[in-house]
Amino acid sequence: MVKICCIGAGYVGGPTMAVIAVKCPKDVVTVVDISTQRINGWNSDHLPIYEPGLDDVVKQCRGKNLFFSTEVEKHVAEADIVFVSVNTPTKTHGLGAGKAADLTYWESAARMIADVSKSDKIKILCTNLWSAELSKLAANAFLAQRISSVNAMSALCEATGADVTQVSHATGTDSRIGPKFLNASVGFGGSCFQKDILNLVYICECNALPEVANYWKQVIKVNDYQKTRFVNRVVSSMFNTISSKKIAVLGFAFKKDTGDTRETPAIDVCKGLLGDKAKLCIYDPQVTEDQITKDLSMRKFDKDHPAHLQPPSPSSIKQVSVVWDAYEAVKDAHGVCILTEWDEFRKLDYKKVYDSMQKPAFIFDGRNIVDVNKVREIGFIVYSIGKPLDPWLKDMPAVVA
Repeated sequence: MVKICCIGAGYVGGPTMAVIAVKCPKDVVTVVDISTQRINGWNSDHLPIYEPGLDDVVKQCRGKNLFFSTEVEKHVAEADIVFVSVNTPTKTHGLGAGKAADLTYWESAARMIADVSKSDKIKILCTNLWSAELSKLAANAFLAQRISSVNAMSALCEATGADVTQVSHATGTDSRIGPKFLNASVGFGGSCFQKDILNLVYICECNALPEVANYWKQVIKVNDYQKTRFVNRVVSSMFNTISSKKIAVLGFAFKKDTGDTRETPAIDVCKGLLGDKAKLCIYDPQVTEDQITKDLSMRKFDKDHPAHLQPPSPSSIKQVSVVWDAYEAVKDAHGVCILTEWDEFRKLDYKKVYDSMQKPAFIFDGRNIVDVNKVREIGFIVYSIGKPLDPWLKDMPAVVA
């Protein structure tokens, strides 16, 4: 029997250890975290994280060979193998603020492992430090770069009348390029892409490589531009004003099949719409009202830090309501913004949606999941990223300031 311990019960640590536990039933796996609230969540019937099938895996193993505990030092000392899965967020203050990685939590975990470990489980492998560091940063930077590249093409496609889906397909058939990460969208999100690119920028600047730093900055600039462009398209299409108009937001997580909202494009899009005084009605099948309210109230990078270091969440935002049904969200709305590619949004009865909305009724598809021709036949005015523009939209150009 091997005893395995993972420090950090977040989006990586919890699911990874659950899979190890189900695949290695003879080994004992313990996930530890200093957050009592998070550990209580893993020990409850309502897990703090959603992934398809995760609930069944945890229930199958929990209490048998999978355990969740706040006794960090005890389980680290007893373990044969220790995994570290803690945040390395972007620094919010001091040298490198807004770019450099904050290694506070990683260093704290490493020091604690060294302090409590008595066996020979600590084995030091010598490798080139910078090669190890840059390999991880480069992997995420290259993936984000592909998304920004296809999103840049989506803007050109709209301007020329091309279809970004066809361009992506044709480009992806080249074996040197491949089809992955070539889906145009409202922008990339998640905990790693922006954080790692900013860290890469910081390292370039520290090594007197401003041109290289500017190159990687552009990946983030294009991502921000895509979100701004989307908001401007919404405003310009709806007679250049969305003040007091209800807009349904379908999807808040940064991608489907997760409740993770870290750096989700929905935050900036919603803030942009709120800045123009829209009334938002938000629905996501896996994101709570409290999480949405907190995300829309929090400063950038704050949510990557522990809960006790985050500003308190307000009880509500006046212009925002959160519902638990897509049809309720779209009722009496002037427009629908699709910001996450949940499968259920593909299957909605869009005739029913249309009949319940104000007219003219708009769909702004930030994930290119609706059948544009079908919903236009129903009566919608449709904006789908990188697709030929609806005749109405051609007369309402979106200007990015």
